[in-house]
Amino acid sequence: MQSDALVLVDVQKDFCPGGSLAVQSGDAVVPVLNGYVRLFMSKSLPVFATRDWHPHNHCSFTAYGGTWPPHCVQNTEGARFHPDLRLPGTAVIISKATTPQEEAYSGFQGTDLAAMLRKLGVRRLFIGGLATDYCVKNTVLDAVHAGFTAVLLMDAIRGVNLDPQDSQRAIEQMLGAGAFGITIEDIGQPARAEQS
Repeated sequence: MQSDALVLVDVQKDFCPGGSLAVQSGDAVVPVLNGYVRLFMSKSLPVFATRDWHPHNHCSFTAYGGTWPPHCVQNTEGARFHPDLRLPGTAVIISKATTPQEEAYSGFQGTDLAAMLRKLGVRRLFIGGLATDYCVKNTVLDAVHAGFTAVLLMDAIRGVNLDPQDSQRAIEQMLGAGAFGITIEDIGQPARAEQS
């Protein structure tokens, strides 16, 4: 397991209920991902977190010919990670789509993620977050294409679903490309560290 890493995809306020591009029940991934974080930290394994980090005039925004309302604009409240996400201090933050004309649904696109993982000797990635049918899908597919083993965290993803079947199709595409689907029960979870 020492060649494993956890990749949390875009668990940002704008993608959660109340955000400008909210995924239905997007915040439901947070406690599950916290469980994965505890598991990986208990084994001293690396944790990465990707984030959209858009300029105000990003090409994905409707005002500039894109599909989406403004979201995850650099240094805004909506671009922050969900406040309940327990990212460790050692987590590596990967910012993507940081220039006006660069769209990037994948955590690998235009970033140093692949090089950083290889430098650490990582071969298998456990990937979850938001949204299933966009940034999770593209990050998983790019991981496979880059030669990593990709493990999709089935209990820690939620989709946009512009079409009601988009998430299901995305999951089928990821698994069809060679990713594996698991839940936290499949790998075990350490004793809960958080109590309300």
